[in-house]
Amino acid sequence: MSAGRLCAADVTSGIKRLSYSTGRTLDLSGIFPPIATPFLEDESIAYDKLEENIKKWNKIPFKGYVVQGSNGEYPFLTPGERVDMVKRVKALIPKDKLLISGSACESTRQTIEMTNAMAKSGADAVMVLCPSYFKASMTSFELMTEEPLPHDIALNQCLNRIYFRVLQLSALTEYFTSVADGSKVPVILYNMPANTGIDMTAPLITSLASHPNIIGLKDSGGDITKMATVVKNTKHLSFQVIAGSTGFLLPALLVAKTVPTSEDKGCHVVNTSESLPVTLQLLSSFVTRELGVPAMKAALDYVGLYGGPCRRPLQPLTSEEVRRVQDAFKAAGYGPSN
Repeated sequence: MSAGRLCAADVTSGIKRLSYSTGRTLDLSGIFPPIATPFLEDESIAYDKLEENIKKWNKIPFKGYVVQGSNGEYPFLTPGERVDMVKRVKALIPKDKLLISGSACESTRQTIEMTNAMAKSGADAVMVLCPSYFKASMTSFELMTEEPLPHDIALNQCLNRIYFRVLQLSALTEYFTSVADGSKVPVILYNMPANTGIDMTAPLITSLASHPNIIGLKDSGGDITKMATVVKNTKHLSFQVIAGSTGFLLPALLVAKTVPTSEDKGCHVVNTSESLPVTLQLLSSFVTRELGVPAMKAALDYVGLYGGPCRRPLQPLTSEEVRRVQDAFKAAGYGPSN
């Protein structure tokens, strides 16, 4: 595998790819924080707090930002709010920073429309999740032709089962291909099985990677073996793989064996045990896997940024849970900033 083909926590290698629709190249090397959507107590978007947060983040050498990922509570936003968030964030960040937005909707048509509305509002690329409401028809299965016929069902039932598998794989292939065909900006596949209930397979990802407007994968599932398989199977392509959680940042970097350093824009071999504290990975797992978005927002409040409430039906943390979040960050050496 070529060096630097996979990094993590929204960090990827430095490989450039030609966009099918725009003729642009996008270098995704660097760190892209997935930002929260700040709400007031009445659940309206706190755009002034968004501006305050981004002004602080702009002081950090991030490569760009991700809006409307899972942390952005995008399913709770109206279509107009989703596009407006892209427009407002784009206006607040320097021109040299990339803006990636989550544009997934349940139908192919809606996703294409949302994608291009976000592109018009300033998104440089989009992340697209699997549709998941009809997940029984969307889950991707590989057709295992070498699988022996089950002895406890009739032959016609077995054939129906195999045909159903092909239909399911075809549905996701058609969805992502159509979105990429219709998108005016590059598309990043987004695998988030914890939320969608669908875990994109390595064969599906590999087949989609050949599309000239699909430039990479953000995988939040944490299956390092699958990530390594995708990297290996797409090494002949300019396809960038992003591991979407600090919780498995270190093992993902061990797959890549490189990480961007501050000296320049290239990727260099570094001592990952020193550059990636285990405490940071444990914090990420504690917040995202155990307590979720409300805990992430509580952490923002604790360190001096604005987190604020979530939109219902997400519930606020209990006072005990807030204390646990604060104690965890304090023990790890992350406290309120001045």
